[in-house]
Amino acid sequence: MTEALPRRAATLALALLAAPVLPGHAGAQPRDTLTIGLSQATGTFHPNIESMLAKSYILGFAMRPLTGHGPDWKPLCLACDTFPTLENGQVTLENTPDGKPGMRVTWRLREDLRWGDGRPVTAEDMRFAWEAGRAFETGFGGAEFYRQAYEFISTDPRSVTLRFDRVSFDAGSAGSFQPLPAHIERPIWEADRRNYRSRTAYDTSTTNPGLWNGPYRITAVQPGAGVTLERNEAWAGPAPAFRRINIRVVENSAAMEAQLLAGQIDMIAGELGLSLDQAIALERRVRGRFRFEYRPGLVWEHLDLRLDNPVLQDARVRQALMMGIDRPRIVQSLFDGRQPIAATSIHPDDPMRDPGLVPWPHDPVRAAALLEEAGWRPGPDGIRRNAAGERLSIDLQTTAGNRSRETVLQVIQGQWRALGIEARIANQPPRVLFGETLSKRQFNGAVLFAWISSPENVPRTTLHSDEIPNAARNWSGQNYPGYANPEMDALLEALPQELDAEKRRPMWSRLQAMIHRDLPALPLWHRADAHVWPQWLQGIRPTGNMSPSSLWVTDWRAR
Repeated sequence: MTEALPRRAATLALALLAAPVLPGHAGAQPRDTLTIGLSQATGTFHPNIESMLAKSYILGFAMRPLTGHGPDWKPLCLACDTFPTLENGQVTLENTPDGKPGMRVTWRLREDLRWGDGRPVTAEDMRFAWEAGRAFETGFGGAEFYRQAYEFISTDPRSVTLRFDRVSFDAGSAGSFQPLPAHIERPIWEADRRNYRSRTAYDTSTTNPGLWNGPYRITAVQPGAGVTLERNEAWAGPAPAFRRINIRVVENSAAMEAQLLAGQIDMIAGELGLSLDQAIALERRVRGRFRFEYRPGLVWEHLDLRLDNPVLQDARVRQALMMGIDRPRIVQSLFDGRQPIAATSIHPDDPMRDPGLVPWPHDPVRAAALLEEAGWRPGPDGIRRNAAGERLSIDLQTTAGNRSRETVLQVIQGQWRALGIEARIANQPPRVLFGETLSKRQFNGAVLFAWISSPENVPRTTLHSDEIPNAARNWSGQNYPGYANPEMDALLEALPQELDAEKRRPMWSRLQAMIHRDLPALPLWHRADAHVWPQWLQGIRPTGNMSPSSLWVTDWRAR
């Protein structure tokens, strides 16, 4: 959910007076309209192209994925009737045609699910999603899922069965596999698969009702500034309370706070809104005017490192960078101590976390010794140099306009400077950072952002060498650092196939030990999201996982 969503885990800084007035803001309309502040825009509205939390949040109002995870972190059906399990017979073990262990998973689509143009959502929409996902030139994320699903079977319009070439303990969770309107998208895809990413109707005709099957449909897009959603008349589920929802993108967090206080937005989405430190300070100032909820979640703030940068190839340098960051001090001073320090990407509440693995300490003495050992010695200006006279200099980036992250980078820059490491900050608008710099591996140093995931999420897309994005695969995959470790690859392939949870536990411990040692990314902390709502709004249930609260918009009510 970059603000990313790996499969089983945005550009305009708007000043208050310059903010566009979207239709129906709270000051001009009755409470059949809700205006939500979001800190990032999305580069595409296609659900399978680019993984961004901003897009996931918006699409939560307008689309129903097959499955998700609720606020209790348990898996559930959204576009299907019953969540598939071995116990209910919708997951069955079998052999593949070449005699290897595999499995068959069946989902039954909801009978009442329709696209906004009135057409029913059928197995043909799922068949198209599967076919497009299996074609590498399409560039879908989560490509490994489609590679494993070698056969699609449908016995009736509501039945969807996939045969997989391996066993997986979480087979019932469909991840990013979800209905795509075949009657609209298939002709575009078949005409030019390689350029489908730029031709999809989700971006060229975003307001087409036939693209949307949720309680709302997108009726207007203000590029980089916002989205308008209105009730989907074809929706047969519980009626949403609001006739219209406006998403206003305010990438400058100080401007977002000002718009909230001025009544230009009603609420700030916790998934992508105010940083924790800003929300805590705001609550102290306006106590009682708004409702604040802090939801710890499966959100991992970290620094992705470009491992084919010769400087960062050396594990000793990565470890020195890690020990050069005083994370406890940052969390206490900026976040009131509310964000747990991360040992790895695995959340402290995840049942598979290894409690014996402790976070890297802040140890500048040991960090300096490692740098010396790696051949980096202080130069006349304090910046270390190697034997060739090259400076120990690292690019450092994050999402421009996010005051909290920009502050964190400045602190890290200073702490690394004390070790003789030059960090050059060059932040980018989120849509550029996620849409180009990360997804096409155009960064050269370290990038601060977050992954959001689901419980016991096997991190194949971020750690397996097959998931390193490249042009030949149209930049699918989320292993942005370029981490390649055969031992890790083998473990990532074996772990999902172990159905016994207790037998998976030592495998999870090995995985955590490897990423703790190798540091393909520098773990910072597990984020708590700050949700800010008006006192009159009820029914929002933050999840803390990759299924955004917007998926349950039909529970929202104005009192």
